[in-house]
Amino acid sequence: MAGNFWESSHCAQWVLDKADVAKERAADLQVLTDEEYQKVFIFYASFIQMLGEQLKLRQQVIASATVFFKRFYAMNPLNTVDPLLMAPTCVFLASKVEEYGVIPHNKLINTCSSIIKNHLNYAFPGMEFPYRHQMILECEFYLLENMDCCLVVFQPYRPLVQFCQDLGQGLEDTLLPVAWRFVNDSFRTDVCLLYPPFQIALACLHMAAVLMNKDIRSWFSELAVDMEKIQEITKHLINLYDLWKGYDEKKEIAGTLQKMPKPKTQPSN
Repeated sequence: MAGNFWESSHCAQWVLDKADVAKERAADLQVLTDEEYQKVFIFYASFIQMLGEQLKLRQQVIASATVFFKRFYAMNPLNTVDPLLMAPTCVFLASKVEEYGVIPHNKLINTCSSIIKNHLNYAFPGMEFPYRHQMILECEFYLLENMDCCLVVFQPYRPLVQFCQDLGQGLEDTLLPVAWRFVNDSFRTDVCLLYPPFQIALACLHMAAVLMNKDIRSWFSELAVDMEKIQEITKHLINLYDLWKGYDEKKEIAGTLQKMPKPKTQPSN
């Protein structure tokens, strides 16, 4: 693994241009509205989070799985691979990349089945999880090929902790938990595809300071950072929260998933 972000494949290949992402997304947006598209990815990020928590994975593993998922669909339309298959595949791969270990196949499939049946039945009414471990292994090879085997993911969590420690003044205990939650929420947006992790960490720290009414402007003024980028990341998160305000996932997501472009071949139950 590269020793720092600037020498990594993440920096060289996976900080994407917004126009390129929009271009790759165009085919899906002929079927879904931009808001519906966002809701699909919010849903699957939540599914990955739920799957990771049920499997007792570290947050780093869950975050890397979410990034792998978003990287794949940044380069491919939704009908390339069913996201319901890609999501556990990303968790399976991330657990190995982040040195958690190999998740037993039966445990992964059974956990997916349990989540679909007991927690997400409003999204997949009357449906059982349709995939088996061999399909996940095949999907993993396809995912690796599409990512050009670039598996290094630098997350915002480490720089966030370092920034909070640097702040001092007793602010770490106040701001870190709030900023950490903002980082978690950022995986429901495109920021992990578009910005370096240290900028995401700074944007989340800035939002936490505003929310907690802490003045860290003098600390920010000493940083050699592009504040325009920080504002762009902040806007992504604010747009996410605005979308969430009037969104009832349990009522809406089943219809959106039905409308979503599907792969031509579907597994038989």
